[in-house]
Amino acid sequence: MELGPELEGESELEKRQLSVTIARIVQRLRGSPLHSELEQEARTSLHKSEVRIESLKEDLKEFLRKSGWEKKLQNAVYRELNVLPELGHPSAPPEHTKEGLMYIRRAQVNWEKRVLKSLNSMCTEMSIPLAKKRSADEQRELLHKWNEMGTDEPDLSHFRPVYAPKDFLEVLINLRNPNYNGGDPTGLHSSWGLINVPLPVKDLPELRELYTELGLNYEQLGIDDSLRISPEPFEIEYIRLGQKVLSEQDSAAAQQYIRQGCPTTLRADMWAIILNVNNELEDSLYYEQLKANVIQHDLLVDNLIYKDVKLTASNDDYYFVFEDYLYQVLLCFSRDALVLDHFNYSSASPPKSYIKGKLALEDYAVVYPPNGVVPFHGFAMYVAPLCFLYHEPSKLYKVFREMYVRFFFRLHNISSHSSGIVSLCLLFETLIQTYLPQLFYHLREIGAQPILGYNSLEILAARMKIINISGWSPSSRLLAAAVFAYRAENLMEATSLAAAEAVLADLSTLQVMPLLQLFLFATLN
Repeated sequence: MELGPELEGESELEKRQLSVTIARIVQRLRGSPLHSELEQEARTSLHKSEVRIESLKEDLKEFLRKSGWEKKLQNAVYRELNVLPELGHPSAPPEHTKEGLMYIRRAQVNWEKRVLKSLNSMCTEMSIPLAKKRSADEQRELLHKWNEMGTDEPDLSHFRPVYAPKDFLEVLINLRNPNYNGGDPTGLHSSWGLINVPLPVKDLPELRELYTELGLNYEQLGIDDSLRISPEPFEIEYIRLGQKVLSEQDSAAAQQYIRQGCPTTLRADMWAIILNVNNELEDSLYYEQLKANVIQHDLLVDNLIYKDVKLTASNDDYYFVFEDYLYQVLLCFSRDALVLDHFNYSSASPPKSYIKGKLALEDYAVVYPPNGVVPFHGFAMYVAPLCFLYHEPSKLYKVFREMYVRFFFRLHNISSHSSGIVSLCLLFETLIQTYLPQLFYHLREIGAQPILGYNSLEILAARMKIINISGWSPSSRLLAAAVFAYRAENLMEATSLAAAEAVLADLSTLQVMPLLQLFLFATLN
């Protein structure tokens, strides 16, 4: 390929890496609906009077720019840049691209075996097939109550979650690098925290540099709004800027914009642009296709989804009203084979089942469930907060799916990725140990280790509740540490695990921006 003049100052290695990245993105986009749509639009434009043979290339590019297709392509490329893993060594085997550390890969494989064993045991004990076709009567009944599934009360007493967050936390706690001793023969240092793996995490100066827009010298939307009698000039101008960003439909610009807050009225559309979610006709048709698959086939994991929603969101003061939405989205999600694409950059591998009598024969293997994701206790809480923003099922579904394949999957897979659950837990513990050592030691002494995985998916849900009130979307790892710092005085008075849990039980009244600003730029030095 031909490299542009902007690459002249770059090294040969950087040029090669850029070339490989471009080739990967082109390859991925070639198989996307956008490519066929763009190709069709280009053919159609050949009949336009403004497109001339003698200047075909330039006229075609200008036509695509004016018609908005250039922006769509730009957003698609930006999306790929956000999800593709970093380039590894060209001779590295494929599994190293998914996860570079062998002991991490082994831990993830063992965890997957444990999950599958739990699922198969339930299947055997209850004599229930993994999948079966619904009868005509069952299909009609489910279709009739599709928008009222929350009123259904199936007998789920014999079903149990495949695993709970505490089971996963136990695996993370026991994770060790066999080739590392840390130069601490006594083992005293490693015993302070629950996470004892040598992964790099950012210190406070690095975090301050990363989250520059949280600095006290930056204006932020959403701070002390309730105390204002009238909107300030910054707020008025910022909303006007947000409307311009929406009109431009630029994913990169939208992502930069919300770093200083996002107006409530613009948030749903702004998040959709950032995620490159366009709720077009084909998206609605695809959602209806997934819905038809739910109506036609009964999966064992459907019962796990029902039970999870009943145990979590249905009992939550914020989310119980979204029960029907949760069933619809999660049941469709379990059938969506497009989700499988994220396993190309995930440390996990999709579970497989075999046609009866063909065990271990790869030609007869199928991914189960079709999306490759086995739901667990708390999985519904990934979707629940998004129900505040999106009330059209097909758009809610697509936003959730995009957030899952970009972010959420890292919260229940074992990996060394900086946004993975292991690194998030380690960062949280490191911040608390370094800047709130007395609190850390106190909580440890009363049996309440202050770890991010402590509340697992609940901390994510609590964070999203706050976002819906304050209008800001910060990193959960920092927010968790900021909450502990904010409640430090109350936590120091706690004398038991139950008392510590009570202090952290309700986070919905906290204001995110002031909390994070104080934590990063004022309180800690």
